[in-house]
This record gives sequence, structure tokens and C-alpha cells, in this order.
Amino acid sequence: MTTDLTRNQSLVFGALRDAQTPLSAYTLLDKLRGDGFRAPLQVYRALEKLVDMGLVHRVESINAFVACAHPHDGCSGHGTVAFMICEKCGVATEFHDHAVDHRLADIAKKLAFKPGKTTIEIRGLCESCA
Repeated sequence: MTTDLTRNQSLVFGALRDAQTPLSAYTLLDKLRGDGFRAPLQVYRALEKLVDMGLVHRVESINAFVACAHPHDGCSGHGTVAFMICEKCGVATEFHDHAVDHRLADIAKKLAFKPGKTTIEIRGLCESCA
């Protein structure tokens, strides 16, 4: 799937994949200036497509982006996207739990609610920072 990326999408995805923490669009712009990025719109367009492809996730609470931990699935193989975000070092660890997926689906069904997207963000301290 990553072979179908444009040059800009590939550069943005590579920067996110290599990053230790989630990156904002403006941080990506700064990192990619040497590769010809000049305007935020270039980054935002690439991010939008990467999110649509399931290769990148937006971490809502910090308005930043992270490469999917399972890009080979295009994130279509799991429903809920979940992160543990360290408040000290900033690392965001993506995880999936099918029991949580099933429980949330059961709750939505019981309430006759059709979820479009489910993202869970747990904030705290990682093992290294605790």
C-alpha cells in the first residue's frame, strides 16, 4: 500500500514512522523543509490522504499525528484505535484489544448507535517515566 503514495505522502509517512513521538503538522513542516516543503497545506494534504488510507492516526488530544502501528492492515483489520500517551516523554503507544472492541460494539448496539470512528486515548506515565 505504501508504494501507491505520492512523494509528499511518502515523506510525511516516513517522518512519522521514524519519529519517537507524535508530530504536529507544523513540526512535520519544519522537518521536511529540506525536502521542498514550504507551506502547511502541503503537509495537511498529505496527512489527510494518509489518514484516509489508514496509514496514519490523528491523536486528537494533542493535535498531532502518528504512523499506524499496523500499516500492513491499513488499520482496517481493527475497529478501535487506542493509544497510551505518556505525559512526561510524549510517547504514544498504539494498542488493540478485541475484547474492548466487542464491548463497545455491544454498547453501541444496545443504544441503537452506529459509531463511525472510535478512538481511545489514555494519558499517564509510561514504564520508563513512572
